Amino acid sequence: MQNVSSVKEFVLLGLSKNQGVQKICFVVFLFFYIVIVAGNLLIVVTVISSQSLNSPMYFFLCHLSIADLCFSSATAPKMIADFLVEKKTISFGGCMAQLFGLHFFACAEIFILTMMAYDRYFAICRPLHYTTLMIRRVCGWMVMGSWVGGFVHSLVQTLITVSLPFCGPNKIDHYFCDVHPLLQLACTDTYVVGVIVVANTGMITLVSFVILVTSYIVILFSLKRRTSEGRKKALSTCGSHITVVILFFGPCTFTYIRPSSNLSEDKSVAVFYTVITPMLNPLIYTLRNEEMKSAMRKLWNRKVWSEK
Repeated sequence: MQNVSSVKEFVLLGLSKNQGVQKICFVVFLFFYIVIVAGNLLIVVTVISSQSLNSPMYFFLCHLSIADLCFSSATAPKMIADFLVEKKTISFGGCMAQLFGLHFFACAEIFILTMMAYDRYFAICRPLHYTTLMIRRVCGWMVMGSWVGGFVHSLVQTLITVSLPFCGPNKIDHYFCDVHPLLQLACTDTYVVGVIVVANTGMITLVSFVILVTSYIVILFSLKRRTSEGRKKALSTCGSHITVVILFFGPCTFTYIRPSSNLSEDKSVAVFYTVITPMLNPLIYTLRNEEMKSAMRKLWNRKVWSEK
């Protein structure tokens, strides 16, 4: 699709204009990003290396960690580097690439979280059918569907944005390129486009969130029939999922379910779903999961013994 814009680059205003605050943010967010990379890679390596973590739940968790890592990497490195420079610019092509990556990995994560809820529903509410329904091939198709769904969603968002004319100004009141701030810079009426964006992104987020909440409500009611030990184990697993869902979907729903009017508010909220949630996910899924902690210990012991 041909772009008719005269703007060749955008200026990102970032989180703060204060130089002292930016230096502090550089250290803090660099630490956060290192934790994101290390934590999510550790989960991926552990799941792939451990024979005991071969259930569908860990297969989905592995893909969730990949999505988390890529999602955060679409925005965090640029944001961290920009804390050290006075003029934070990004080319038009780089901006569109960042927009595509952000929505691709975020939407894939939404679908993967939904698949994880589906998995937990059958594991807890339909245990007799679980092993026949959630076979490896079915899980593979579910994950592939999540990635393809994310790609299609992101492609639509990016093509809509690329088709808009940008003739100035070129200052984005955000620390990354997203649809809402770009719509405010377009040299045309963007009302219809804004409705499409809310329908596309907002409804995917809202519908998925409703499905997730409904699934976990059904699961919690079904736990009444379980023994205290079975109930405790199921609650531990579901508790991790519910925590992640709230941390991710809360800010996303706030940002994308309505037309954006306060970008300063939006970019503060965006920190939670682009940095904080991807950093906390590995901690949530490992600290509350004995199988994962045991597999990590075995992986560490294997590495230590191999070096002796």
